[in-house]
Amino acid sequence: MEPVKIVVINFGGTSSKVAYFENDRCLIKENIVHPVEAIRACRDVQEQYSFRKEAVLGFLEKYKIDINTLDSITSRGGMTEPIVGGTYRINEAMVEEACSGEYGHHVSGVGCRIALDLCKESDHAVPLTTDTPTTDEMEPIARFSGLKEIERVACMQTLNTKATARHYAAQNGKRLEDITVVSVMMGSGIGTCAIKGGKMIDASDCLEGEGAFANDRCCTVPVGKLVRLCYSGKYDLKGMLRHINGEAGLISYLGTTNIREIVQRIEDGDEYARNVMEAMCYQVAKDVGAMATVLKGELDAIILTGGMANVPFITEHITERVKFIAPVVVIPGERELEALAEGSYRALKGDIPILEFIPQKRPANKSQVEISDF
Repeated sequence: MEPVKIVVINFGGTSSKVAYFENDRCLIKENIVHPVEAIRACRDVQEQYSFRKEAVLGFLEKYKIDINTLDSITSRGGMTEPIVGGTYRINEAMVEEACSGEYGHHVSGVGCRIALDLCKESDHAVPLTTDTPTTDEMEPIARFSGLKEIERVACMQTLNTKATARHYAAQNGKRLEDITVVSVMMGSGIGTCAIKGGKMIDASDCLEGEGAFANDRCCTVPVGKLVRLCYSGKYDLKGMLRHINGEAGLISYLGTTNIREIVQRIEDGDEYARNVMEAMCYQVAKDVGAMATVLKGELDAIILTGGMANVPFITEHITERVKFIAPVVVIPGERELEALAEGSYRALKGDIPILEFIPQKRPANKSQVEISDF
């Protein structure tokens, strides 16, 4: 039987990750880093279309991959209105929303457009995406914010969060639908969610400022003080949004987002750096505790994942505070390419449905800032 052939594209702030899979096995993978000057020359992420597409076409040419033999070109999902998780066919409506900026700006929307355009040039390839960043499966009770004009929505790194939860379930001979966990995704931002029955029934919106502070984001801060800062005259709207999402968090306290550098400073005796890092871990632990109450304390595990999960200082400090709730499982790194390929493979085999994106035009409530990554 012929294998299912899938090319996966995952665009980040300054790089394009491209991989070739047969079934769910990765045969070729490249991380193409773009010159910073090329990125800065673009007025917005949509202007990156040409050189991002050239990167994908160059990958296909380099490894002699015939586009007409592909069954799918799969992209990381873009910033659309909130949708339920699953594998979706990338259609014109999805691309239009992802590239509009209405729900946030991220270069993954360009990836969706490229996947759709290249599939139009292919004999039969299907453009697909899985577990987009705006996956929102929260229960109705979780949507109340305390201010009627503002509804809570989920916005975090869903793709890797669900992939690692699925990986944990498989290691224990179960499906994602059979486990109940709190998962913490620690990347550029830190998102925490409660997973039950295969769905993220509550989750932080780490893009809009919920949860623990992270690399360059302040996230939850005293709201009254924030309002007064907004009206202090020091910032306009764009400047304030950049201040809380780009100039805050670790970079605000320590002048860097380089975790290795910060850990080295701690090892060299920098007590202030230690206090800041411990405070971040403290806030993560509080978020875990909050999500544990969503599950009424009945959970199989607490999963720590993402790039920061590679740092023992972070995982050990969080574990020390939350291990009384449930066993802590550390699954470091990210499995984005694999998760995208797995979603497409399962869908093309018929194991799961291919969902159709139909715009409902739910309110955005988004900050309109450009996101380098989640």
